[in-house]
Amino acid sequence: MGCWRVPGPVLSLLLLLHPPPSPACPAACRCSPGEADCSERGLREVPWSLSTNTSTLWLGYNFITVLGPRSFPPLPGLRLLSLPHNRLELIHGQALLGLGALQELDFSHNHLSVLSPETFLPLTSLTTLNLGSNRLGELEPVVLSTLPQLQALLLQDNPWVCSCDILPLWRWLSLNREKVREKSLLLCRVPEQLNKYPIMAFGDESFRQCQETSLSSQHYITLFVIGPLSFIASIFFCTFMGSVIVFYHNLRRESHCWRRPRICRVH
Repeated sequence: MGCWRVPGPVLSLLLLLHPPPSPACPAACRCSPGEADCSERGLREVPWSLSTNTSTLWLGYNFITVLGPRSFPPLPGLRLLSLPHNRLELIHGQALLGLGALQELDFSHNHLSVLSPETFLPLTSLTTLNLGSNRLGELEPVVLSTLPQLQALLLQDNPWVCSCDILPLWRWLSLNREKVREKSLLLCRVPEQLNKYPIMAFGDESFRQCQETSLSSQHYITLFVIGPLSFIASIFFCTFMGSVIVFYHNLRRESHCWRRPRICRVH
């Protein structure tokens, strides 16, 4: 039985009428090869039906408040993630799993006040991080130390609390000045007398008192343990000394009575 072949022109026409399936694109987004633009769509969460070939994802100007565990579908080729001007308050420690190829991340103009070290741990290729215009009063350097390839960091327009607690961040910033963009916009908000004072303008002498009076966690544990034990020991010592003194006085009185029995009987 011979094979039936479809003429070339007919095959081309069939392909036009029934094109091969295109990579997935969420209904709320506009997609082009390697790019998904989901900005200004009123989204409250990250669209899940994104193509695995997506390398650029725009999610700005939406209403996303939380990034929970595995908020993103598998996107092994994602290089740029832009999520500014949302209402982002919380990022789970496992929210960014599967984004190991990410190089640029923009979380600016959100409501972030706390970041955990686990958050950026999967982002071993990240070179640019924008955390500007959030609500960060402090930031532990360990959060940044999880980014071995970091080259550009933006932290401007945050309400920094310039107390002794900011000393670790100041040290990191001082050692990584070439990575910090917009240095002049890293301003103190609290205390009032340092309002709008640049963090990078501090010197070693500014934190001398903090270094002299600061205690490590081990010191606090020692104080909590030794304090109660010292109190209990002092009670036992006072009780013991009181007993010794009373015993001594009774002993003296008895010896006195043996020497002068008549006087003791009168008393």
